[in-house]
Amino acid sequence: MKMITAVVRPFKLDDLRQAIAQLGVQGVTVTEVHEAQFGPRTKLEIAVDDAIVEPVLEALANVSRTGRPGDGRILVGELEQVIRIRTGETGAPAT
Repeated sequence: MKMITAVVRPFKLDDLRQAIAQLGVQGVTVTEVHEAQFGPRTKLEIAVDDAIVEPVLEALANVSRTGRPGDGRILVGELEQVIRIRTGETGAPAT
């Protein structure tokens, strides 16, 4: 599994949620952040199964891209384990 963190322009949030929902992503953590150079931004944190990492990255990049400085960045890291507290599910079903 991978943890994808994307910092993007706030007005792109609704379009991003729709794009990744079509790929089967259900859980997204959204945080308002402030970048020193570009001001307010939205940070998305998404845990995804390895099988859909590339389509999710492609969707995030394509929807977020305006071609102007400050479009944001996408970070990808290994995710060792996921546990859904309520049900005790682990791995991909817990995302």
